[in-house]
Amino acid sequence: MKVWYDREGDFLEVMFNDAKGYMRGLGDDIFERVDEHGKVIGFAIFNFSKRDQKPLEIPLSAPPSQP
Repeated sequence: MKVWYDREGDFLEVMFNDAKGYMRGLGDDIFERVDEHGKVIGFAIFNFSKRDQKPLEIPLSAPPSQP
């Protein structure tokens, strides 16, 4: 897992692995990074420090369960 914060850009990114993927918006400057199969591999938050220390809930999607 890697955590990266850009203070000047006020941007936080957490990556669970280095797989290639793309960002999918969840609203309110929060994005999930998913791979080509839709598996969540990280998330990003813009304007991170402006969240006033309020609890942050990130609704990450989970891959469908295998039978």
